[in-house]
Amino acid sequence: MFYTYFILFIIYSFIGWIGEIVFSIIQLKKAVNRGFLMGPWCPIYGCGCLLLVILLAKYATMPLALFALSILICSLLEYFTSWIMEVIFKMRWWDYSDLKYNINGRICLESIIPFGLIGVLVVMFVNPFLLKLLNLIPKIILNITAVILLAIFILDVIISSNVIFNFKSVIKDSRKDSTEAIKKLVMKKFNENNILYMRLANAFPTLHHKLNKKKRKRKRSKRKP
Repeated sequence: MFYTYFILFIIYSFIGWIGEIVFSIIQLKKAVNRGFLMGPWCPIYGCGCLLLVILLAKYATMPLALFALSILICSLLEYFTSWIMEVIFKMRWWDYSDLKYNINGRICLESIIPFGLIGVLVVMFVNPFLLKLLNLIPKIILNITAVILLAIFILDVIISSNVIFNFKSVIKDSRKDSTEAIKKLVMKKFNENNILYMRLANAFPTLHHKLNKKKRKRKRSKRKP
């Protein structure tokens, strides 16, 4: 069962990654390889969809309840994922502060409504279909595939974490008070290094360094009469 759930996790993570690329094309008019990891997957989508199918399976025949509970679960997941990643990496990975009806810039009304729709689609239609397909695959092949994907995923987490911590050290070493100036410094470092750094820079072009943010606030407060 673990192997089946892990493959479902990878599938949903991949679908989420595709969705992010499509959204970037619509919003930015160009394809951006988004996501925390370097590979073609966004784990938050995998985690979210697995939580929905595990916790909400009994609501599969109740679309309205499924819609509301999906919003609740996914909103909590997005909020605490943002908070935990900021605590670990000292960076804000996404920020909805410019949008209406947001909570600390971590979630907003505009982003949580699709969660309900996704929950209904996944629990009622997508997950049953995927399970049927996976059940057609011989168990030994399914297990071997899961082990290979798990090894690749773990390696990706290790490499990506190393890249991100180096990213953080670049910002920390800078004494600039301007976010724009720091961004230029980081992009320069990325260009001097390798494609993995460029992957992260393109995925999160609006990263905010929490310590720098505090510095700018203190600087503005000092200017007030």
